Amino acid sequence: QVHLVESGGGLVMAGGSLRLSCAVSGSLFGIRTMAWYRQTPGKQRELVASITSGGITNYVDSVKGRFTISRDNAENTVYLQMNGLKPEDTAVYYCNTKTGFYTWGQGTQVTVSS
Repeated sequence: QVHLVESGGGLVMAGGSLRLSCAVSGSLFGIRTMAWYRQTPGKQRELVASITSGGITNYVDSVKGRFTISRDNAENTVYLQMNGLKPEDTAVYYCNTKTGFYTWGQGTQVTVSS
């Protein structure tokens, strides 16, 4: 069974930065398109960024130019570098495949104060 473990969240002031990590257990990580999602109470989970096995990235418009997704296939880890954080980025952040294939992890809370 594949486990997803997100880390790196925290409380930061607007304009600050955080780097999220997601450790993925199990095999076949290298061929999966991985993604970061975020969710706030009462709202649906939103796909924020994705990265293919070959490193092609895509971002939701609201984070373009501020967030960078990357991956280390040797370490089965996907990252999300978040710069220029805004209060509206406050959410629980999760990683998964682009199709949400794996069982969701606990996520990591990101709180941006104004």
